[in-house]
Amino acid sequence: MRLETERLIITDFTPDMAQAVHENSLDEDTRRFVPDEVFETVEDALETIGFLMSQYGKTDGPLVHPVLMKDGGVNIGYVQIVPVGEGLWEIGYHVAKKYTGNGFATEAVKAFLPVMAGVVGTSEVYGICMSSNIASKCVLRKCCFDTVFEGIGEYQGEQCEIYKSLWKLPE
Repeated sequence: MRLETERLIITDFTPDMAQAVHENSLDEDTRRFVPDEVFETVEDALETIGFLMSQYGKTDGPLVHPVLMKDGGVNIGYVQIVPVGEGLWEIGYHVAKKYTGNGFATEAVKAFLPVMAGVVGTSEVYGICMSSNIASKCVLRKCCFDTVFEGIGEYQGEQCEIYKSLWKLPE
């Protein structure tokens, strides 16, 4: 895969990205909002990259792609579409803390979503985050997700306040 936006490149993972994936996962927001995506070592990141690369070309597992800056090729995060049930999909994204606040997540999701919805054959994708993750809620709203639920629900295996939204492929 290779998608380009004004400032970003969304592509496939390669093993040489393990150091950046490790470093990008260590900020306090990742630890708080998606603790299962923290890679304490480069080896942990490399193992996960290997798995994610094995999913390319399939449509039954997570499809995760790194987000790179066009200017310099720096790996700043990822965007993903993940199955969450029979025929149901969820968007996910992360931009490393030092790159947040610049609209990169919104730019990546807007480019990625319609393409990947076509790849997996869906016209609807959920966006789910903790209600306290204000930045993530803003990204979802800017990417035309409509709120479908806000309240107590399961997130990362625990009950907490969640925000659930839905994107529909434009007709």
